[in-house]
Amino acid sequence: MRALLVVNPNATTTTERSRDVLTRALRSEVDLELGYTERRGHAAQLARKATTDGVDVVVTLGGDGTVNEVVNGMLADGPGPKVPALAVVPGGSTNVFARALGLPADWAEGTGVILEALREKRTRTIGLGRAGDRWFTFSAGLGLDAETIRRVEHARTRGRTASKGLYVRSAFAQYFVGTDRRGAPITLRRPASAPERDLSTVIVQNTRPWTYFGSWPVNPCPDASFDTGLDLLALRGLPLAATLRTTQQMLAARPHPHGKHVVSLHDLSEFTLSSLTPLAFQVDGDYVDERDEITFRSAPEALRVVC
Repeated sequence: MRALLVVNPNATTTTERSRDVLTRALRSEVDLELGYTERRGHAAQLARKATTDGVDVVVTLGGDGTVNEVVNGMLADGPGPKVPALAVVPGGSTNVFARALGLPADWAEGTGVILEALREKRTRTIGLGRAGDRWFTFSAGLGLDAETIRRVEHARTRGRTASKGLYVRSAFAQYFVGTDRRGAPITLRRPASAPERDLSTVIVQNTRPWTYFGSWPVNPCPDASFDTGLDLLALRGLPLAATLRTTQQMLAARPHPHGKHVVSLHDLSEFTLSSLTPLAFQVDGDYVDERDEITFRSAPEALRVVC
């Protein structure tokens, strides 16, 4: 079995020791090639070449951004039988995708699970989401959450370390200072349904959770699953009291965001978000750019994962 290990050496919790241990462990099971990412987009290039070369498994050591790039590289020509399986070893600050698959958050424990699955040739096929030209594994967003991620990424370029505190401070700063809380420029359109207008921000999920606050899952769309279509949570306006109430509902032990300003939809196959002005757009926790229209589609059974 041929495998490519894609390593992001700048990922939050990736260390030289973890790279060396994982490399030695994988080489005991597979014919391994090693690729280090050097810039944004490089992981996608490595994964696309591995797919063209007929590699059987692509393993990632990095965060959710590395996983997203690898998935987009492997699926550059769409899903199919020649696409490698994906194995994910957590090496980022949050590792939402790996944890959504049921893998341990610790890289060493995750490595053990992956090795066992490779020995037993154990895989699972999952659905993915597609937002315009980008695949995503667990979430995408237009508006406030993407604006917050953009603010975090700017802070990281200035030397800040990704942490719970940084995300919380960035979310508060964006909400109170950087976002037009009275604006509602987004319209949601889906087949055979009336448009939903005057939306301020939209979160799209391919599985749950949307993210983690430390070890605590945050669930805007608690019914989202790799085995169904896409789920969506949108807010009509961002008044403080209503926004805090929805945040509390997302953090509850039994989450159920609801209220007159909440739009919640489950198991969608396709829909389009359009905005009167370009808004920040994110996939899998990485800021992409600003968009004024995006079509989202669910892609059932799009990817095999080792878990």
